[in-house]
Amino acid sequence: MNPFFKAVALTVAFVGAPVLAADTAEVGKPAPAFTLKDEAGKTHNLADYKGKVVVLEWTNSECPFVKRHYEAKTMQTTQKGFDAKKVVWLTVDSTASHNAKFAADWKKKEGFTQPVLVDTDGKVGKSYAAKTTPHMYVIDGEGVVRYAGAIDDDARGKGATTNYVKTAVDAVLGGQQVPTATSEPYGCSVKYKS
Repeated sequence: MNPFFKAVALTVAFVGAPVLAADTAEVGKPAPAFTLKDEAGKTHNLADYKGKVVVLEWTNSECPFVKRHYEAKTMQTTQKGFDAKKVVWLTVDSTASHNAKFAADWKKKEGFTQPVLVDTDGKVGKSYAAKTTPHMYVIDGEGVVRYAGAIDDDARGKGATTNYVKTAVDAVLGGQQVPTATSEPYGCSVKYKS
């Protein structure tokens, strides 16, 4: 084959190839695929939520920062502000010592409705480079990471001025660019299996 036509054929083949998920989460790139079971044993696959905005919340119910946000209703209020037909909120627990029963007990105690995905081996957490609890990600309907970082700008608990997750989801739903696509997450370190 003529080298020019060979190059054109390769380019066409490459351009027509499907976009594959990344090995690690990075803003502007496809989110790492995952399949996890929740506290009730139901399987959740990121691909199942194509067409919806997905919020991932890394958590550890024993972390003082997580406790503060749940007592202040930060997560619950942020979630309630979204249209459930357009936005899916998934809480992920990558704590090595936690299991489905632990997650179910915490969910019942706090009275929230979103699933708690159990990632005891930490594989999904590490693929997202989740560092803290909480650590938040917003993924658009095409499966691209649009935000990664803190829930808000209130690391010290003095009163948030910006809820980064709400701002990011609103921007994605409105077809706008996310004004702050990354922020430094704060909280306890994720207690991965060693």
